[in-house]
Amino acid sequence: MKITIGEIARQAAVSKGTVSRVINGKSTVAENTRKNVLAVMKRLGYEPDPVARELSMRTKHTLGIWVGGGENRLSPYFNLIWRALLREMQVQATQFIELPEDISPVRTRFDAVLVFHSDEVDARLALLRDRGVPAVLIGHHPGISCVAPDDAGGGRLAAFALLSRGHSNLLHLTVSCDVGWARDRAEGFMSVLSSASIQGLKSATVRGEASVLGGYRLMRDAWKKGHRPTGVFCATDEMAVGALGALADLGIAVPGQVSVLGFDGLVELHPGLASVAQDIPAIAHQAVTLALAAIGKDAVRQTTVPVSLIEGTTLGPAPRVS
Repeated sequence: MKITIGEIARQAAVSKGTVSRVINGKSTVAENTRKNVLAVMKRLGYEPDPVARELSMRTKHTLGIWVGGGENRLSPYFNLIWRALLREMQVQATQFIELPEDISPVRTRFDAVLVFHSDEVDARLALLRDRGVPAVLIGHHPGISCVAPDDAGGGRLAAFALLSRGHSNLLHLTVSCDVGWARDRAEGFMSVLSSASIQGLKSATVRGEASVLGGYRLMRDAWKKGHRPTGVFCATDEMAVGALGALADLGIAVPGQVSVLGFDGLVELHPGLASVAQDIPAIAHQAVTLALAAIGKDAVRQTTVPVSLIEGTTLGPAPRVS
């Protein structure tokens, strides 16, 4: 049976016009309503007719997606945000072109570019300005429209989650490179610890690769060097999975002896993984919406998407001191 807009509207308890505006990416729909309609569409297996949708739009823009050379395209997080962006562009009736790392020879016309944050972001943004192409960054940067999860708020949330469960000996596993998201998560985490009036509170930070293997090595080496945390906050869920593997090999019970908390919301990587979760669909929606607004010469907007805590079984109370 063909799923109609009317059926979606009935199950979502909204009007047909609202469903149509969601499908066409109109910004006049409240965020909660939009999420509800998209959830019903997904449950029913509804896919908008691309021909009908395009006819309903006055224009169809082409967006470039520019990924930096250091981005790990095979990572679970990258795959999720990539798929979310492609779906959002489909919903908002835009086409996309994936741009190569060096875009100097590219002559294809595009109306705006979504840029993934990277070390060379300033040079990339300058090149787009020289071409007169508006850019929207997935990350943080002054002076242009951008969208990012609340990394600093997530770091604070992680600290509160551990402290509220009685953990006072903490370890933070983070990345060795100086990237904004990791720095913000660490600063948010440490800001709570520095203001906490908890007797005997101890914390340490170790740095390595942002991968499962990186997390494994950091956790194993920290333990062998004498660190005995009861709570571990990892900058990414992949690092958290690695830390859990190292603790298992060391014979350390989780969460009985050590609690582990990750960041990103990729809880499918490990059963029961506790994580500070990003709202990836919301980030994708905001990124494409900001790109279309930039095409229309709207004012610069910088959007921070809230994060939330997923309380998995790797997060528990601090062990009692006998």
